[in-house]
Amino acid sequence: MAQPSKPLRLLAQDADDLSVLSAALQDAVAKIGDIRWDAQGRTLTIACNRFRWEAKGKAGAKGAERVRSALQFGDVSGVQARNLRRDAKGAVVELLSISFEAAEEAPAGVVTLTFAGGGDMRVSVDCLDVALADVSDPWATPRTPGHAD
Repeated sequence: MAQPSKPLRLLAQDADDLSVLSAALQDAVAKIGDIRWDAQGRTLTIACNRFRWEAKGKAGAKGAERVRSALQFGDVSGVQARNLRRDAKGAVVELLSISFEAAEEAPAGVVTLTFAGGGDMRVSVDCLDVALADVSDPWATPRTPGHAD
């Protein structure tokens, strides 16, 4: 019998930590309606279906898995979106990468989430305070994401 996988739980408080989260979230898919900015609470939360790159090859003959995950940014002072239709709540976006550019006054900066198809989000933060947590059991998926060279 296969051992159950442990849910991923990661925190990012600097650019190196954030690069680990970016790798774990590469090819995650989310609906626009699952992206929520709480201006009063200063948080941005994204619920997504994360491709489990860390389990690739361990899932047996079926090959690959996805898991429901939550990504939350704290200390958010502003969010800007480009080429993402906020009114299309059911539209699906695919996350390619997450990067951080420090401001002149550390630890503030801008986190950029880059999506397939040319969309992106700029998240202004007072400091990096990011959490990623798997919130469901994984399920088999017939497709492994691929990228053209």
